[in-house]
Amino acid sequence: LYEWHQNSVTSTRSFFQVGDVQPARTNDYGFSVAAPPWRQSQLSLEGSQQRVRGSVNGNVLVPKPDERTPLATDPAARALIQRWLAAYPQQLPNRTDVNERALNTNSPQRIDTDNLGARLDQGLGGRSRLSLRYGFTSQRVDAFQLVAGQNPDTSTRSHQARLGYNRQWGAAGVVDLTAGFDRLGSLLVPEANAIGPMVSISGLETLGPGGIIPIDRALNAFRYGAQVRYQRGNHSWTAGLELLRRQLNGRETDVHRGFFSFGNDFGRTSITNFRLGTPTQHLISIGDVHRGFRNWDIEYYAGNTWRVRPSLSPYHALRWQPVTRPVEVNRLNLIPYDGDLNNWAPMFGLAWRLGPRGGLLRASYGLHYGQIFPVTFQQVRFSPPGNSKLMVPAPDLLKPLAGLTQAGSAPEARPNLYLLDPELATPYSHQYNLAWQVELGPHWRLQVGYVGSRSHKLLLMWYLNRAAPVPGLPQTTATINQRRPDPRYAEIRLVINGSRGYFDAGRLALVSPRWRGLSLDAAYWFSKALDLGASHTNTAYDEDSRLSRSQSEFESHHDMKGPSPFDQRHAFLCRAAWTAPPVRGLGRFLARRK
Repeated sequence: LYEWHQNSVTSTRSFFQVGDVQPARTNDYGFSVAAPPWRQSQLSLEGSQQRVRGSVNGNVLVPKPDERTPLATDPAARALIQRWLAAYPQQLPNRTDVNERALNTNSPQRIDTDNLGARLDQGLGGRSRLSLRYGFTSQRVDAFQLVAGQNPDTSTRSHQARLGYNRQWGAAGVVDLTAGFDRLGSLLVPEANAIGPMVSISGLETLGPGGIIPIDRALNAFRYGAQVRYQRGNHSWTAGLELLRRQLNGRETDVHRGFFSFGNDFGRTSITNFRLGTPTQHLISIGDVHRGFRNWDIEYYAGNTWRVRPSLSPYHALRWQPVTRPVEVNRLNLIPYDGDLNNWAPMFGLAWRLGPRGGLLRASYGLHYGQIFPVTFQQVRFSPPGNSKLMVPAPDLLKPLAGLTQAGSAPEARPNLYLLDPELATPYSHQYNLAWQVELGPHWRLQVGYVGSRSHKLLLMWYLNRAAPVPGLPQTTATINQRRPDPRYAEIRLVINGSRGYFDAGRLALVSPRWRGLSLDAAYWFSKALDLGASHTNTAYDEDSRLSRSQSEFESHHDMKGPSPFDQRHAFLCRAAWTAPPVRGLGRFLARRK
């Protein structure tokens, strides 16, 4: 049994905290028990609860003192704008050295987590063993709100069950078989003080939460695996397979709560337009977005480590990762791309000791495939006819779909299209490295290393059908829909394999495990990471999709090529420790005192 408590009364102030010390406490308690219930068995049970009450510190952009009153003349519009302004904290900006509207503030947050687990290991006599494992985790987060409604409240429940079988095959072989089931339920909802729609004001913190909220998602994953390991002479062989059947059910949204944006438009600043109630555009999605998607992840692999001689050990392996096309179980949407069945991934490695003075050389290469993520292909649910995302330029604030635009004309609502490229394929990456270590003496080692990768067919979203200059039409917000190449639609958002990633890094290190009591480790890295608008982690969904939005739909690569988000050119590390030499006679002196 255990219990652990932390309290702000006895804790030091958090570094990122403004004003007085904020009240906080954490209680963490649980149990574990293990016993052999019968012969050749071991049963263990464990459970825990964690209750966290604390504050989160952050920076937000809030209105200045002279920007906190509406300017609209219509009483209803004035009341609505006042309610939106009230979502910002009453505190005034306190980091004007950073931005004239920057406020550093705190907000409370509550996190409740429950865990329960059980495991049974059963010997089956001889060389076989069976294991069963189950784990359950439940968590609820009442999220921090630096601005009212900024973050959704979250509830998650996770179940994990595993059945494993291990068999010792003679003196040189081992067989492992596994089967498992995972279920993850996620519910994200706006908190009680959220204003309703998502409101973006250039120069101020966005009023939220984001347009993808609410989310009610259930993910089921059925996992199966088998692996054989066999030692024969100087060869160590491994072969196996992994199968995963994924079921994604639930409701995901795309500004179904509505979205208003206020920009520097109509000859006025964005904040003035916000106070006047004159939006630049309104977005809202209408339709049924409950879907059920199914797909397989499959891997087959085999490899061999060959000890040619004590100083040389090469490794080679081959992996096949066929990708099947996902399907929607109710045929409400069709995934347009075919399966990707030619994903062969070779791997090679080498460890070679180059004699007494030559040092140790290691090198490897691998071709690695990613995946087309479920959050990527599930976006087809947002397209007509089952769902329509409407865009209205310069709308009426109170009646964006039914009223008149600010120019006095009927609103020109156009739907967005979410499309997947019919030729969409699995992203892949060539990854390689080389390292050399040499002894400079009895106490010093020099290490030189290089690692690099070239990633291809990375996912990104292209924003097409954007308004272009048209002779005779003014380039204003009100004419956006008239200036689109296909006036039937607003934006056409296309997910493609449109990016590539480049990464190279070199490292030089000097290591002294022990020299006159000194242990030293000093290293310097130089690296560079580039991409064409999307890195290898991009899902082409929600915030990721906006990272690759270029200034126009033309010359996108020329516009977006640049350092990746994780680019870090230079890094230096130095660690040292010194052990004092023993004091002569101290041991005999202490022994006499004792």
